[in-house]
Amino acid sequence: MYQVGIYREGDSLEHPPSLAAGGERESIATPGKDAQSGHTPQPEIKKVLSSKFPWVNISRNLVLAYQSLGVVYGDLSTSPLYVYKSIFDGKLQDHQTPQVIFGVFSLIFWTITLIPLLKYVCIVLSADDNGEGGSFALYSLLCRHAKFSLLPNQQAADEDLSSYRYGYSGKSTSCIELKKFLEKHKKSRTILLVIVLLGACMVIGDGVLTPAMSVISAISGIKTDAENLTHDWVMTLSCVILVGLFALQYAGTHRVGFLFAPIVVIWLISIMLIGLYNTIIWNPKIVYALSPSYIVKFFKETGKDGWISLGGVLLSVAGTEAMYADLGHFSACSMKLTFAFLVYPCLVIQYMGQAAFLSKNIECATNSFYSSIPRRVYWPVFVIATLAAIVGSQSIITATFSIVKQCNSLGCFPRVKIVHTSKHKGQIYVPEINWILMILMLLVAVGFQDTTLIGNAYGLSCMTVMFITTFLMTLVIVFVWQRSLIVAASFLLFFWFIEGLYLSSAAIKAPQGGWVSLLFSFILLIVMLVWHYGTRKKYKYDLHNKVPLKWILGLGPSLGIVRVPGIGLIYSELVTGVPPIFSHFVTNLPAFHNVLVFVCVKSVPVPYVSSNERFLIGRVGPRPYRMYRCIVRYGYKDTHQDIGNFEELLIKCLAEFIQMDSVEPQLPTSESPSLDGRMAVISTKLHPNSSFIISDDDFETCSTIESSKSLTLQSVGSSYDDANPENKKRRVRFNLPENPGMDPEVRDELLDLAQAKEAGVAYIMGHSYVKAQKSSSCWKKLVVDVGYSFLRKNCRGSAVSLNIPHISLIEVGMIYYV
Repeated sequence: MYQVGIYREGDSLEHPPSLAAGGERESIATPGKDAQSGHTPQPEIKKVLSSKFPWVNISRNLVLAYQSLGVVYGDLSTSPLYVYKSIFDGKLQDHQTPQVIFGVFSLIFWTITLIPLLKYVCIVLSADDNGEGGSFALYSLLCRHAKFSLLPNQQAADEDLSSYRYGYSGKSTSCIELKKFLEKHKKSRTILLVIVLLGACMVIGDGVLTPAMSVISAISGIKTDAENLTHDWVMTLSCVILVGLFALQYAGTHRVGFLFAPIVVIWLISIMLIGLYNTIIWNPKIVYALSPSYIVKFFKETGKDGWISLGGVLLSVAGTEAMYADLGHFSACSMKLTFAFLVYPCLVIQYMGQAAFLSKNIECATNSFYSSIPRRVYWPVFVIATLAAIVGSQSIITATFSIVKQCNSLGCFPRVKIVHTSKHKGQIYVPEINWILMILMLLVAVGFQDTTLIGNAYGLSCMTVMFITTFLMTLVIVFVWQRSLIVAASFLLFFWFIEGLYLSSAAIKAPQGGWVSLLFSFILLIVMLVWHYGTRKKYKYDLHNKVPLKWILGLGPSLGIVRVPGIGLIYSELVTGVPPIFSHFVTNLPAFHNVLVFVCVKSVPVPYVSSNERFLIGRVGPRPYRMYRCIVRYGYKDTHQDIGNFEELLIKCLAEFIQMDSVEPQLPTSESPSLDGRMAVISTKLHPNSSFIISDDDFETCSTIESSKSLTLQSVGSSYDDANPENKKRRVRFNLPENPGMDPEVRDELLDLAQAKEAGVAYIMGHSYVKAQKSSSCWKKLVVDVGYSFLRKNCRGSAVSLNIPHISLIEVGMIYYV
């Protein structure tokens, strides 16, 4: 059934419809639904259920809190393996005194308290995007509350998505001048996108560094009780474990929560008990170091060397960003419960115990964790530490896959194969990225062979991500939460001061390993920017070379060509107008299908789009032309539909639109009426009074509509299905029953649609070659002719990404001079 909202085809966010010009968007309210969006208000339903059945949310959050241990907190909880070693492995070797150790613990305690607990748990986790987290969630929120987005094909209709106005939906009243400035200047919006992409690149770099850092640190502990083992043996064993970890990624992470959570729980409880034991046995006075006064004493004694050591201290909060990035798998409440009542106290007590041990055993600073373990429980703790390190590596690898998919949805990353390992949203596997990460990780591990050098790179990337998150969060406070500029500035200055100290300390160590994270991020950022630039240039070429609608109308309903049976789906990124590949096709082959549908598969700045809001259907030209437009909208974390299911849903939606278009009043426009068509949101649920009877071909052999395919073509198609059973689609027949009350024109149009479906569906796509114009600068030629062309040749084709069957594909070759 059609849902809500009728739009002029030309409506866009850059050019909103004018009321004076008759461009007002209509909205049809349905019983029991919101008059503006046409949906049952989901937040209200949740509130009612929560008030009537509070135990439901409590039990659900407890289960999610348990699962989050196995996915989110593995990396953060294994930091005690290497933090003290990284701190005392540098300039502080000359300051190994009990007073300095007390100061180091005080620094670690307040770092964990201020950044993960105060910043993330108390503030950042509240800035979710329909339950999703991460830098892209913050960017998505900003793009929807202000015109910061650089996505080229946005429409006014996108604003009526139920998930679009998540959170505060009132009109922005704070910092209007700042908002206008950022919206007006494209350079400022480009800088914002570059900052977001830089954060994404740093997280992907963590996917290389975290496994090497965690596993090597865990395996190195074996030398404490087995001194005859060489370092080469430790590195070999570490690399074998790491290769096995990446090789198992294809199995997916849908069971990782329940499978790995017990390991992390046992690990956290173990390190807490060991920390408590060491505190009581070695130096109970370490509790005095909870006072921040010891930080002042630390810097007075160590001076510049103490500042440089902050690069090791920040490793105690490495992995905190995963708590926000993986928010979509769980809930904010469950994440807060887990960290505040289990992870935080266990880590604090463990660091306290290590400090107490070191205050009496300063010579053990380079291997403080394993040296502080009582001999009786050494081997069990070693095994648990190794397993926990593997779990910690798994969490950042999973987060890397999610970020690559989000970048791909925003048009900032080349197309790659994305395998959905579970029906649960967001659980994916990217083979190409997985093997690239493994190769780079082995190069880092074998090249450095030292966790201190790897830690320098790891700390720099982690703190850069936190620094960027603080900046984006400040913009969210102003433009989304509508707080005053004073509140936002206070948040920014407070956390930037703390994080700036750590970031500057990590940056100083760039020559000692930190350059690796910078190199990874720089290469990834160049790839993303080149792809984004080439994609935008290609879109602008299509936009400026659209086929004039008057030219098509002048050809008449037959378009001056032979109309053959079937449905032609013409894929383009344009949401308005006729793409140039259509004219290029009919010029060289003057024949086309009876029913033409211009399809645009686009991404919108929301995580998920409801299936009932996915299809936006409109008409191109008058009714006799049998030309339509279908805009298929996906969120940046959505799963693309199977192509067989897509065909079925498309025919349903077209049929519903044809019936709706016959009863709804035409929109008055300043131009010729109905020539640009109307866009309407069509639900994928078939209306009870639908004119189509849908039957499965496996069970129904008869049909009121005969196929126009020749026996030869039917035989070819059957042979192809037999030879390729994995590509065989479920055949669905659309039958049109007798209905005396139906308008004859509507019936004829529906009959044409059903007959065309029986004749077959062809997919027409552009096989484009993008080249820089001869007058372009050398830099542009380098970017377009070399960089972008290389990426296009070595990434997955758009037809493969959309799962379009090869036997039904028609590619139109075109050269784009941008």
